[in-house]
Amino acid sequence: MIKFGKTGKGNWSNTLMCIAINIVAVALIVFFLPRNSGPQFRYDVGKPWMYGSLIAKFDFPIYKTEATIKAEQDSISDAFEPYYNYDAAVESEQTAKFLAKYKDGIPGLTPDYVRLIADRLHRLYQAGIMNAPEYSAISRDTLHMVRVVNGKNAASIEIMCLYSTMTAYEQLFTDPKIATQKQILQRCNLNEYIQPNLKYDEERSETELGDMLSGIPLASGMVLSGQKIIDRGEIVDDYTYRVLNSFEKETQRRSASVSAVPSTIAGQVLFVGTLIILFTTYLRLFRKDYFEKTRSLAMLYAMITVFPLLVSLMIEHNVLSVYILPFAIAPIFIRVFLDSRTAFNAHVTMVLICAAAVKYQYEFIIVQLVAGLIAIYSLRELSQRAEIFKTALLVTAGSCGIYFALQLMQDNSILTMDHGMYKYFIANGVLLLFAYPLMLVIEKMFGFISNVTLIELSNTNKKLLRDLSQVAPGTFQHSIMVGNLAAEIANKIGAKAQLVRTGAFYHDIGKMKNPAYFTENQMGGANPLDTMPRIDAAQVVISHVTDGLKIAEKYGLPGVIKDFIKTHHGTGKTKYFYISYKNEHPDEPVDDTLFTYPGPDPFTREQAILMMADTVEAAARSLKEYTEESISNLVNKLIDQQVADGFFKYSPITFHDIAVAKQVLTERLKAIYHTRTSYPELKKEEKN
Repeated sequence: MIKFGKTGKGNWSNTLMCIAINIVAVALIVFFLPRNSGPQFRYDVGKPWMYGSLIAKFDFPIYKTEATIKAEQDSISDAFEPYYNYDAAVESEQTAKFLAKYKDGIPGLTPDYVRLIADRLHRLYQAGIMNAPEYSAISRDTLHMVRVVNGKNAASIEIMCLYSTMTAYEQLFTDPKIATQKQILQRCNLNEYIQPNLKYDEERSETELGDMLSGIPLASGMVLSGQKIIDRGEIVDDYTYRVLNSFEKETQRRSASVSAVPSTIAGQVLFVGTLIILFTTYLRLFRKDYFEKTRSLAMLYAMITVFPLLVSLMIEHNVLSVYILPFAIAPIFIRVFLDSRTAFNAHVTMVLICAAAVKYQYEFIIVQLVAGLIAIYSLRELSQRAEIFKTALLVTAGSCGIYFALQLMQDNSILTMDHGMYKYFIANGVLLLFAYPLMLVIEKMFGFISNVTLIELSNTNKKLLRDLSQVAPGTFQHSIMVGNLAAEIANKIGAKAQLVRTGAFYHDIGKMKNPAYFTENQMGGANPLDTMPRIDAAQVVISHVTDGLKIAEKYGLPGVIKDFIKTHHGTGKTKYFYISYKNEHPDEPVDDTLFTYPGPDPFTREQAILMMADTVEAAARSLKEYTEESISNLVNKLIDQQVADGFFKYSPITFHDIAVAKQVLTERLKAIYHTRTSYPELKKEEKN
C-alpha cells in the first residue's frame, strides 16, 4: 500500500535497495559483455570508406584471407606424397609358401611353370603391392606420387606403377605363357600368395604434412607505422579490405594482453554504471512511487539487464544476428504495466547498453530506438491479439524503413545495397508476436495484472461469478451495476476502467457465505439482522470483507482484486448498527472497533471510485422518490461525507476527479431510476 509522508527509515531502506539493484545490474551486464577492444569499423568491398583518414600507428602484417590459406593448404595436401614402408619379408614368406606347396610341380604343367610363377611373383613384389582399399582411395589421381621407404632409401613412385592385391593378380595373367594355362592355374588359388608389402606410415606422413601446413605463411606483406591505409571517400578494394581486417586483428591482439583487460572492464563498468544511474535518477525524480512497489523495480531492471545479456551471449558465440531479438518487447511490457515515459527511458537505457556489445553502434541504436518508439506509440493496452499483431507489423515496417533510409544516405545505388538485413527485421516482427503469451509469464513473475487477465476475470461465466449469481442474485446485480458506474467514472477521469469494473464484480463475494443477511438478497422479506444484537449484526456485516478475502484466496484471485475487497468500505463504520447501538445505550461507552471495517482505506484512484460507486448505488435503492434533486442531494451528501471522513487521504484522486464522479453518478442514476408515464386503462362501457 502506498502512503505519503514516508519516514526517514523508509527513505533509507529505499536508498539501500536502489543501490543494491544498481550494483547487481551493473555487475551482471559487465560480466557478460564481450571484451573486444580497439577500433571497430564497418566497411565492405566496393563501398566508400565512411570514416576519416586511417594511419597505421604500428607495423603489422597483411594477413591472408581464410579462403587463400585454405586454398594453399588444399594445394599442399593434394601434392603431398604419403609414406609407405617396403616390407621385404612378405615376398620371402609368400614365395616360400608357394614353392613349398608345389615342390613337386603343378599338376598338369611342367616344372618350369613353378619357377616362372615364382619369378613373376618376385617382379610384382619388387614393384610394390598395396592394400586394395588404400590403393583405390589414392589412385583416383593418376598423377599422384607416393614415397616408398626401403631401408634407408626413400623413392617417389607414381601410383600407376604400383599394384593393389587385385591388380597384381590380374597382372600375373598378362604373361603370355601363364595366360595360356589360365584355367589350370586358377585352380591353384595364386591370389593367396599375393599380399600387400607396402604399409602406410601414418605417423611419419601426418607429421610431415602437419609441418608443411604449419609452414604456410599467414601474411603476405607488411604495413609500416605511419603509412596511410585509406582516406575518407576512397573505395574499399580487395587489397584494402585485407589490410583493414589485418589492422583490426592486430589491434585486438595487442589489446588482448593481460594489462589491457582491467582497463577494458573499468571502461565497461563506467559506461554501464553511468547509464543505470541516470535511469535510476529518472525514477527518483519522476516516478518515486515505483520505489514503493518492488515488483515494478524488479521488472524494470530485469528488462534493462536481460537484453544486454542476450546480446552479449549471441555475439560471444556468433549466433545469428542481434537484430532478431525483439527489443521492442521491453517497452511494450513497461508501457502496458507501468507508463509510456518510463517505457521510453528504459528502452533508451537498454539500447545504449546493448550498443556497447555490438559492432555497428550507430546503425543499431537508430533502428532499435525507432522500433521502440513505434511500439510505445502504437500499443496502449495489450488486451487483444489484433493489437500486438498491428504493433509487430508497424515495428517491422518501421525498422525496414529506417534501415533503408540509412542505406540511401550511404549508397547511391539501390542495386548495390545489402538486402540481407531485412530478413532479420521480419524474423524480429514474428518473435514480437510472442509478447502476447509472454505477458502471462511477466504477470506471474512480477505480480502484475493485464487487461487480458481482467477481461477473463470479468467473464460472468467464471465459476465464482456464476456461483455468486445463484447464491446471492441481489448482490450479483448490485456488483454489475457498481461495475458499470465505476467503469464510466474511470473513463471520464482517465483511470483504469477495466480494472475497476473487474474489482467491482468481486468486491462483495464475501456475502456468498451469509446472503440472507444482506437486504439486496432478501426479496422484501424480514431482515434476520433485526432480531440480533447490534454488535453481532454489525460483525456479520463486517465479516463479508474477511470472508471475501478467504474466498478470493481459495480461487486464486490476483492481489489487485483482493485490494478492492479490502478497501471498498475502507475503515468506515456500519453506521446503521453503530448509531442504533448508541441510541439504545446513550450512557455506555462504545467500542468503535466493533462497528468498524478492517480496511485499509483506498490507496488508488480505482479503489476510491469503487467506494463512491458502491456507496451511492446501494443508498439509491432506499430513496422514496427519484427526482433530479433527490438523486443529486444523495450523491453529494454521501461522497462529501466520505471526503470529510478522510477515506481518500491515501488515494491520489483529485477534487476534480471527485466532482466528475459526482456528475457521472447523478446522471447515470437519473437514467436508471427515471419515472415513466403511466398508461391509462380503457374504461368498460356500462350496460344499459
